[in-house]
Amino acid sequence: MSAVMTSSMPSGVTVPGSALGAKGWTAVMAAVITVVVLAPVLNLVVPVDSAFHLSDYALSLVGKIMCYAICALAMDLIWGYTGILSLGHGLFFALGGYAMGMYLMRQIGRDGSYGADIPDFMVFLDWKTVPWHWTLSESFLGQMLLVVLVPGLLAFVFGFFAFRSRIKGVYFSIITQAMTYAAMLLFFRNETGFGGNNGFTDFKRILGIQLAQPSTRMVLFVITGLTLIGFFLMARWLVNTKFGRVLQAIRDAENRVMFCGYNPLAYKLAIWTLSAVMCGIAGALYVPQVGIINPSEMSAASSIEIAIWAAVGGRATLIGPIIGAFFVNGAKSWFTVAFPEFWLYFLGALFIAVTLFLPDGIVGGIKKLFNKKTEVKA
Repeated sequence: MSAVMTSSMPSGVTVPGSALGAKGWTAVMAAVITVVVLAPVLNLVVPVDSAFHLSDYALSLVGKIMCYAICALAMDLIWGYTGILSLGHGLFFALGGYAMGMYLMRQIGRDGSYGADIPDFMVFLDWKTVPWHWTLSESFLGQMLLVVLVPGLLAFVFGFFAFRSRIKGVYFSIITQAMTYAAMLLFFRNETGFGGNNGFTDFKRILGIQLAQPSTRMVLFVITGLTLIGFFLMARWLVNTKFGRVLQAIRDAENRVMFCGYNPLAYKLAIWTLSAVMCGIAGALYVPQVGIINPSEMSAASSIEIAIWAAVGGRATLIGPIIGAFFVNGAKSWFTVAFPEFWLYFLGALFIAVTLFLPDGIVGGIKKLFNKKTEVKA
């Protein structure tokens, strides 16, 4: 089996720890921890008229990007380490968001426009009661359970049949996007009970606490940061275990893994399901901070962007996708304000440039630059 585990890596892919090394990982995670600790101080303590004050918008933006970074990390586990390219992870992100959104909609209570006990869009559609799949919507614990179970169960069932049928490569990517597109069309329909094309918005409270309060936003921000750090540490541990080594062997030579007596189905299904659950949790953290969830989160572009974050940052590095998520979404935030008509052109050009000149992503480029400086000094 050792021959399989040490087989040569394909171009553009690195083994755990090889891209930045232990010091690099520590430095980047220290930066994330600093953001989580420093941002609340800059927002709540530093005066508004100070140059060091962090605005509510900036805080919300960083919190949103940290949710995206969790999705990018989840993509790295299945694409970078297992060789499974999904173009449908936006679905799992949206399902987690909808599960949280259902709870937040019930927390509005009679504060809605119609003063009813059910969400406004249901009153508008002349519904008298909530549908059966809203049964747990008034329970925070119940909905948080659905945040994990719904994406996880869907991923498990879909992955079982796909992996058992030995579907891989571009064919797997296509059917994941087809699944996501079908779900988007379903959620657009008013009769499904998910708010149609408007989705859920106008949230008021969470656990009885006003969402508009600065302290509430800060708690959500810190929880998101801690969740990102926790998932990173978990992923770093996972890829360095025997399980992680088998995943990399499947990526490099799946037939050889089978010849050695391992069943790739169980390994692929486990990491695929875990990745979906991570995206669902990211979606649940995203919704109360952004204030809206609708079917557009299931669009093809949303899922493709998750793959772009991983590719830009550097696959099979764990840190790379997090960097990629911050870099791409930070650029998107600036471009959509300064030059909104050029954003898609920039994104396309960025992806082409990374493919041609930085096949290993940003992290790979830093590694090469570091290696060159080391050779010069030597």
